[in-house]
Amino acid sequence: MPAPSWEQLDSFLQPGDFAVLAEVALQGGGIRAVLGLFDAPYYNAELGEYDFDTRQPRFTCTAAEAGGIGRGDILSLAGTSYDVLTAPQEDGTGLAVLELAERAGT
Repeated sequence: MPAPSWEQLDSFLQPGDFAVLAEVALQGGGIRAVLGLFDAPYYNAELGEYDFDTRQPRFTCTAAEAGGIGRGDILSLAGTSYDVLTAPQEDGTGLAVLELAERAGT
């Protein structure tokens, strides 16, 4: 298999490899399927003299797929729902990151 190029971002997002399919419920109505990479890195944050442990879930997909997704939409993945906290943050390579927060009760 040839190495993927930046011009063919879909080759990085193959469901059989690392990518997963998520559903996004848009505030304006409708549901979209989006293919991307989910991760929830661990952070040990400090606030003054206090330490706390947290995770910052995020979903990385192509900027084209992220178009139209925004703050307040709901991303669902593997039985868990997340609030989309920011507009897509494009990284200049054709990919975009959605910052997420797990919804209470999911």
